[in-house]
Parts: sequence; structure tokens; C-alpha cells
Amino acid sequence: MGVIYSDYSRARIGWFFGLSGWQLATVALTFLPIAWAMQQAAWASVALFTLLWAVIVLVTVTPVRGRSAVGWVFASLSFAVGGLAGWTRFRSKASTGEADSLAEPDLPGVLQGVRIHDGPPRGVTFTRAAIIQDHRCRTWALTAAVTHPGIGLAELDQRERLGAGLGELLDLAARTELVDAVVFLVRTVPEDGAERDQWIVRHRRDTGPLVSRQVNDELQANLTRASVRTEAFVTVVVPEGRLGREAKESGGGLDGRARVLYGLADEIEAQLRGGMGMTSVAWLTSPELALACRTGFAPGDRAGIIDALAGRNTNPAADTASQSDPGINPAVNVGINADVPWAMAGPSGADPAVRHYSHDAWNSISSTVKLPVRGAAMGALAPALTPTASGERRSFMVCYPILTASVANRQSATSEWAADIGDELRHRAKVKKRAKASDESEKVRRLDAKLARGNSLTRPYAVVTVTVPKTARVSAFGRDLDASVRRAGFAPLRLDLAQDVAFAASTVPLGVSLTRKAD
Repeated sequence: MGVIYSDYSRARIGWFFGLSGWQLATVALTFLPIAWAMQQAAWASVALFTLLWAVIVLVTVTPVRGRSAVGWVFASLSFAVGGLAGWTRFRSKASTGEADSLAEPDLPGVLQGVRIHDGPPRGVTFTRAAIIQDHRCRTWALTAAVTHPGIGLAELDQRERLGAGLGELLDLAARTELVDAVVFLVRTVPEDGAERDQWIVRHRRDTGPLVSRQVNDELQANLTRASVRTEAFVTVVVPEGRLGREAKESGGGLDGRARVLYGLADEIEAQLRGGMGMTSVAWLTSPELALACRTGFAPGDRAGIIDALAGRNTNPAADTASQSDPGINPAVNVGINADVPWAMAGPSGADPAVRHYSHDAWNSISSTVKLPVRGAAMGALAPALTPTASGERRSFMVCYPILTASVANRQSATSEWAADIGDELRHRAKVKKRAKASDESEKVRRLDAKLARGNSLTRPYAVVTVTVPKTARVSAFGRDLDASVRRAGFAPLRLDLAQDVAFAASTVPLGVSLTRKAD
């Protein structure tokens, strides 16, 4: 039997019978009119104020699908105002003929503040990794495409080593005192058969047996519909407040920040290859990142891009012309331009709805994954990534926001104090302590011991997304997605009114976070 990981606790524990500070203050202040009416012996006013107080307590204390009623009202009003004013509707500059620079990213929603820089040459191959700058959140990031053999056939001890490797990676990121979050993103994309078609063109002979050709064509047609490809990315996010200080010692500016980020990339890559067993870690260049971004918004465009890449590799005219005259653009007339410009890396149009996100010819639905109380085994989320129908693309993102040592110790002490106060209040009021509250208190007390031993504190969260063509009913695929999450042993929570942000975080590997606030 695999190891069950369940040693996690709530981010905040209410110290007064489960109520947080602001909830207790709201309940106490709204009770004052009742006390005043009782003092004045105005019993009719007491009854009226008591009814109003009960409604306020119900609205304040009871969560509805992860939010309070006040939070739902505020989010609904913001969404409605944004929709009526046209702020949430996106149309790319390229689709309207207003694109001035092809190198300027034109992305919707929370991605509008993203800018991509080419870093200095790196390594023996002198590749220039893409440096992601988010002006909105004042962060910098690097993204790597990774390959992992999987854990489907791994033994128990190997799975334990991989789990320990993830913990060591987070501890390493915390010790750097630079990394703000480590994001893992996996996309299971329907197989389009582009590589297979190119292989057949190169190797099929006209003189071959007709029966063999027919068998191969039928196998290709049937296996392509039933197959999926897996794409995995790792993004390291560093805030400007931490990076700027280190960059001054490396020369400052973009080059100084790139040197610091490259050093972090080497440390993270060593742990990814070692403790976590990654067989390949390749930090993406700007064209590669643009391709990953474009296929995130439009999965069906990958086949055409793969054909263009193959055509460029088999067309020596572009390389010959560029070597003879550096001023000639090899992508014009003499060659094939297989790169995706950043001005076209996003969708031509996007419209967020209440329960789904519409982009180009596709619709997407996102849900967050709630951790089960009884814990989960490594690999339990595999059903959430398994498509249930052909043409369906699923994406899964796990973000590990890393808290600094000072913040972790302060929050651990606060949570432990709240647990002690809550236990004492229950004891004084002679209220029986439930098993759930007891387990949460014990986990909080164990957290202090782990922090003292040098472990890092993180609050991970996960978002899973399904993307289907607009010709399909996206609501039905959303229900299938929720069913897959429940089958894996977790509880799904639809991210209503925030589908565009959830899609960007779980599908596009640019380091978007659901917890980081804009500057």
C-alpha cells in the first residue's frame, strides 16, 4: 500500500469556536443593538434586531462554495460591471490589424502585463532562455519543459523517494530566499498524428505491399483518436523585491537579473533531475514559450506548427540564404517561418462567462481541487488528467507558494496560539471537542517542530481545466471533469466568476498565480 500524505492543516484556525477575528468582531458588533434594546425593555425591537442579527451571522459565518455571501456579492457586482463596460472582452490587435510589433505579447486578462525578454547566452549551446516579466504582479519567472517517466510502474520505495525529492526541492527553493513559488503544469493533449504523418512520408515506399499500407493507415486512424500526449512544465517565480537586491551585485538591469535567475535555474534543475527523477529539463527560449502559449489557447494549432517546423528543417534554402547574406530574413520568400510571434501567441478573441471561459474556437472550464481530510496517495490525481472523450484536452496545475522563514514562524506561532485558545474556550464552556478540531490542533502543533528542523512552509493549491471545441457542450465536459476529480478521491470546486484567471494559471506556463495580488 502506498504512503498516504495527510499532514496538512488549514491556513488559519479560528480561535473562538472556529470563528476568525473579523467574523467574531462582526458578530459581536451586530449584537450591540440587541443588548441596548434589552436594556431599554423594548421587546419588539429586541425581536426585530435578533432576526436581523441572525441573518447577518448566517451571511458572515456560513461559506457558500468556498466564499462568504459578502464575497459572492462583491465578485458578482465586479463581474457584471466589467462585462457591461466591455473591460472583460478581449480582441487581439492582430485580428483588428493594429499590431505594431510582432515581438510584443498581446494576451488577455491577467496576462496583459506579461513581457518576454531574451536572456544572455547560456551554457555550451549558447541558448537564450526566455525571461518572463509580469509588470502587474512585479515578478520574474523562468519556464522549463520537463519529461518524467511517470510513477505508474514505480515501486513503493521509489515513490517515497520521489515524494521526498519534491520536499527537498521546496526546501531548496526556500533556502535561496528568492523563490516565491514553484509551479508544475501538466497538459494531456489529444494526439494529432502530426509526427506520425511526417514519419510515414519519409519512410513509406510506393512499391510497398498494399495490405501493409492499409493496416498501417487503419492503425494510425484508430490509435490517434484514442491517444493523448503529455506536456509538462515547471515555472520558477521570483518577486522583484527580492530579485532587485541580488541583481545589483550582478551588474543590475536585465542582465543582472538574468544572471541571478540562471543561477536559480541551475539549482532547481539539479534537484529536478536528481531527487525528482526528471529525465529531461529544457529551459524554454522565447519562440518555444510562445509555441507553448499558443497551443495552450488553441490546441488544434499544433499540427500545423509541427508541419511548418518539419518543412523548415528539410528546406536548406533558408539556411543557405541567411549564411550568404545576414541581412536576408530566412523566413521571407526563401524559407518557412515556423515560429509563433508573440503578437499572435494569444487568442484572437476571448470572452469570460460565469461558469466557463471562451477563447477562439474553444471553451474551457476550470475547477480547484480540495485536499481530502483522510489524505491522498501519490499518483491519486491520475483520473483527473485522463480525458473521457476524443478531442478533449485536460490541464492540471499545482502551485507551491513558499513562505519565508520569518513569515512561516510567525504564522505557525499564531496558529498554535489560536488552537490553544480554542481548546481552552471549549474546556471552559464544557463543549465536547470534535475529532476534526482535535486533528487540526495536533497538526498545527507538529508544524512548529517541522519548521524548527529546517523544513519550509508552503500552501499548495491545484487547478484542473478541461478544454473542448465550441461544437461540443462544455457543460457536459465540466461535469465529467468534476466526476473524474471525485473518482480520484478529491472534491472539485468550480471557480465561478474567475474562469479566465483559472485558465491562464492552469494552462499557460507563464507563472500566473491565484494567490498573488497585483501591485
